[in-house]
Amino acid sequence: MSKEAIGIFDSGIGGLTIARGIAEALPNESIIYFGDTAHLPYGDKSATSIRNYSTAIVEFLIQKGCKLIVIACNSASAAASKLLAEQFSGIIPIINVIDPLVEKVEKEAYAKIGIIATRATVHSGVYVQRLLSAQPNLTVVSLATGLLAQMIEENYIQNTVRRALIHNYLSYPDFDDIEALLLACTHYPLIRSEIEEYWEGNIQVLDAIDVVAATVSTTLKQLGLEAPLGQVVEHQFYVSDYTPTFEQTAQLFYGTEIPLKVAPWQNGHILVPSIEDKLFIINK
Repeated sequence: MSKEAIGIFDSGIGGLTIARGIAEALPNESIIYFGDTAHLPYGDKSATSIRNYSTAIVEFLIQKGCKLIVIACNSASAAASKLLAEQFSGIIPIINVIDPLVEKVEKEAYAKIGIIATRATVHSGVYVQRLLSAQPNLTVVSLATGLLAQMIEENYIQNTVRRALIHNYLSYPDFDDIEALLLACTHYPLIRSEIEEYWEGNIQVLDAIDVVAATVSTTLKQLGLEAPLGQVVEHQFYVSDYTPTFEQTAQLFYGTEIPLKVAPWQNGHILVPSIEDKLFIINK
């Protein structure tokens, strides 16, 4: 199992920021990434739909031989991580992007923090619940900023409209006096510099990339699943729907050119290419 890949999935390509962080922190590990571009964004989907999609994707990654899975999506982490952990207990370890970031915040002595995320993540209340359970006196202010993710998906990275949208969200009055802002969407690290610029260095801006990579590293060590030194590293990238625009934007998220393979959905299942390049269906 130690020679197998780390599986990573997201509703689209935002989770490539997490994949990139893991690849850089653990250069000896192979990665298999799945972006459910046929159903993005998860932020506007019901919890039931997100759980169904996530279950099928985990089964896909298990079939591909993964040794550990990272839910590189805040919406899926909020809606499905508990279910997936229970359903696949004893089969494969699963790490979400919420717990490592919450644990990082818990180590600090903040009095007030802000959170920006998709509607699904904010409405789940998962960040607020977990933070307040450890620090009851902490003030937490959450704001749904789903248009930011859509803007990034559409590659509006260098644009005056982008800047105006960021400023409109961050000027939310309840964010006054926050000491830290959690970027609770894997898209948002791509606009972190603009967010930090808005706050002029007066608050800490936190994302999950480094802490998730560290959690993956620790988990692999604890379970004896670290890749052997000198093994051939191979990264594979799958999407459930393909357009040239996705490939171009994927390069922006991952930082280099990557080949995207299509593993499409059919009747609620994912079609998986086998070694013989034949297609078969993974049952949910």
